[in-house]
Amino acid sequence: MVRIGFIGAGNMARSLAQGLIQDGIPSSEIVATDPDAGQREQLAALGIRTSDDNALACQAQNVIVAVKPQIAGKVLTALPKLDVQQVIVSIMAGIKASSIETWLGGHQSIIRCMPNTPALLGAGMTGMFASASITEQQTTEAERILGAVGETVWVAQEDELDAVTALSGSGPAYFFLLMEAMLDAGRGMGLSDELCRQLVVETAKGAAMMAAQQETTPATLRQNVTSPGGTTAAALSVMEQRALPEIVGEALEAARLRAGQMANEFGEQK
Repeated sequence: MVRIGFIGAGNMARSLAQGLIQDGIPSSEIVATDPDAGQREQLAALGIRTSDDNALACQAQNVIVAVKPQIAGKVLTALPKLDVQQVIVSIMAGIKASSIETWLGGHQSIIRCMPNTPALLGAGMTGMFASASITEQQTTEAERILGAVGETVWVAQEDELDAVTALSGSGPAYFFLLMEAMLDAGRGMGLSDELCRQLVVETAKGAAMMAAQQETTPATLRQNVTSPGGTTAAALSVMEQRALPEIVGEALEAARLRAGQMANEFGEQK
């Protein structure tokens, strides 16, 4: 039995496979399936055995399901029966473990994961939840798999993954929107596109590095750079007057609620 099988060979699966190989797992221990020949070719270039038949991935100890949630039911109900020791590792947004268990005919060894797009660069953040039947050894293995593309955290309750989705799963887009707005503002003040991009991207990168120092909170960092009556204070005053913190809170709550709605929309399909 091979160690890891991917059902779905898109960007996230490819990034995980690359990270695992860089982490020391032989390509011979990984297989992948996808109906798209182009996707399969990209994984085959890594030395991974591929197929358009999902039965190949179901020969693995850890079966990573990386398909769109809209087709989850169709894909999973068509899989061959899995051994009780095999683990399903789902990186499908909004699909609950109970739906996966039903589609797999009662298979209970399920781990749900919510990675984000920086995983494509090995800088991801993944929230993880393990069903009750998962062993410590299996959680360690899943942690290594997702840890190949960034950091991982575990949540105790499955519903908490909806909040994880709102914060980190969708989170990169919020920062991109702020960066877009800053780029537009910079251009409006007469700076070139190239200069705006360099200023905004490097500032975002530096701010993230400072915030990563766990002994200092973002609130403290903000206070440290905000002199009374200064330029930063002037900008933050406008943001506070326009209720930016409230807008962010409402936006993340909308994302959390949508994650729950997706579970209802896609979780009953066959």
